[in-house]
Amino acid sequence: MRKRFWKIEYSITIFVIFGVILLLLPSSFITSKEAAYISRWNETYHKMDYIFTAMNAQADADILKRFKKVKSVDDREQLMINLVKPYMRISEQDKLQKKYTPSYLDGKKVDKNDRYYFDNLYISENNIIVGIKDIIDDNLYHPGFLMMFDMNGIKGPNIWGKDIFGINIYIDGKITPLGYDWNLEELKQDCSEHGSGVSCSHYYRIGGDFNE
Repeated sequence: MRKRFWKIEYSITIFVIFGVILLLLPSSFITSKEAAYISRWNETYHKMDYIFTAMNAQADADILKRFKKVKSVDDREQLMINLVKPYMRISEQDKLQKKYTPSYLDGKKVDKNDRYYFDNLYISENNIIVGIKDIIDDNLYHPGFLMMFDMNGIKGPNIWGKDIFGINIYIDGKITPLGYDWNLEELKQDCSEHGSGVSCSHYYRIGGDFNE
């Protein structure tokens, strides 16, 4: 009889442990994946900071004149893309042809009229999706372009704050992560399941925690 009870207790213990493992595995797996995306994002940001510092140092008067003369959004975007291409080793052949549907952290799809929707996307050499958008602002203290990066390319989840991050590009060549000018409470709210996730670009760079 004792042996039978021992087997029952043993079996229950095994089932409980197995159940706990099942509950913990998905969370751990998601966290490790997001940690990898964030680590890659930080590497990408440092690379872009270096690239724009180099571009700014090499920019001549002709390039600056071209930016001032060009008024069309498409032409300005193309001019910026052409400047970035050699540094990121992308070409017209690398333009994304497949369907790509990004979302915000709260589950809403990124609409074509949204500030953070990018028409032209490229696949860089390390399989990161890159997009550049002109937001037409000649104020030195406001960004003139936005740039987005999907850390694992066309693969999911394709969500801002999960695997998509971005930067502001200023006229003087300076860059900042999206959300740079937000206060901490705004960052916490936006970088959660109730927000867009756009400002996670800055929040995770200053040591913010996962808000799942």
